[in-house]
Amino acid sequence: MTTVNISFQDQLLTAIDEVARREHRSRSELLREAARSYIERQRRWDALFDIGQRATDEQGLTEADIQREIDAVRQA
Repeated sequence: MTTVNISFQDQLLTAIDEVARREHRSRSELLREAARSYIERQRRWDALFDIGQRATDEQGLTEADIQREIDAVRQA
């Protein structure tokens, strides 16, 4: 394990400490979980965008095609 130093605005650090205290966890535990959650969420978004990109490539769709579909669904 590696220790890192990071800076937070006072208001954010206070909020972090309040949540950690309420959940009976250390600040480090809370921040590790937050980092893991963020990374996992980004991986899911990346996977979703990859699926969309493959679908548009396979079907030869353009941004204009996609916008027309979005507009059609919104009008329906």
